[in-house]
Amino acid sequence: MSIPNDPVILLSYINTQLRDNYSNLDELCDSLNIDINMIVEKLAAIDYTYDKESNQFR
Repeated sequence: MSIPNDPVILLSYINTQLRDNYSNLDELCDSLNIDINMIVEKLAAIDYTYDKESNQFR
């Protein structure tokens, strides 16, 4: 699975996937076989962190 490289586009992609298809970030990463740490670090670089309650990066 290829995910967007640009952090802003990645943010949109991940949040859309979380909203539409996955109940949490772990499930998304397991399903798409992507490294959760890479996602968290890349989005932290643009000041977004995962919020479990809302199931999105904010």
